[in-house]
Amino acid sequence: MRDLRKRTLSDILRIKQVSKFIRENKRMDGRKLDEYRDIEIKTGVVKKAYGSAYVSLGDTIVIAGIHFETGTPFSDTPDQGILITEGEFLPTASFYAEPGPPTEEEIELSRVVDRGIRESEMIDLSKLVITPGEKVLKLFIDFNILNDDGNLVDAAMLAAVSALLTTKYPNPEKVAELENDRAELKDVERIPLPIRDIPMTVTIGIINNRYIVDPTLPEEIAADALLSVTHTKNDEICAMQLLRGELDYNQLFEILNIVLEKNKELRELVLSKVGGG
Repeated sequence: MRDLRKRTLSDILRIKQVSKFIRENKRMDGRKLDEYRDIEIKTGVVKKAYGSAYVSLGDTIVIAGIHFETGTPFSDTPDQGILITEGEFLPTASFYAEPGPPTEEEIELSRVVDRGIRESEMIDLSKLVITPGEKVLKLFIDFNILNDDGNLVDAAMLAAVSALLTTKYPNPEKVAELENDRAELKDVERIPLPIRDIPMTVTIGIINNRYIVDPTLPEEIAADALLSVTHTKNDEICAMQLLRGELDYNQLFEILNIVLEKNKELRELVLSKVGGG
């Protein structure tokens, strides 16, 4: 995901320092290899959104917001609402972020978050139908990267899931009664979003044949491979993305053992901060 061609001399020197620490089973910030940075979660931070969340994962900061529009369902899913996930780097997120059309990294990040939520069936999309085959609610998950210090996938997933868990959406029965739903949707009675699952994503980096949980930006750049794995609340893998490099059979299964336990830790943290089923 990271473009090494944009790295400065100071970046390269820091990466060498990261590798030296990892060889000694240490990390530059003092964490254990399998330890997350401090995580802060705040909800209801965007007043005009139907649900929102702020997440800081160390110095990585993401804000997610949920909003709705009406639309026509897809022809192959006439009995389901529509889910759309879009992520964006603010130009101030890092020295490397630039304004303009979505970058490959933004597109990949959005797809990874979308896949985890979609494949876990976190949201009961059938409950977003207004008129089967004709009109449904479109649910938008928009997230912005405010500061990039690595592990954007986990931070973005935490923000998106926390926002969804606190979302109240327009009651489809009341929307059906509107004559001009585009103008009046915001005034419709809101009810809790139908939640089926709480997916969580854990990203692991491999540096010098050691497994690193929650890699920082320098650790990501130094990593030989990066793998993100998403589990459902029943400990089932619902999504997986190799962000960089390659893994052999043994490495994959060693990583899967690590992420399963970390996934449970993250979910417990979210439930303690946000609640949900």
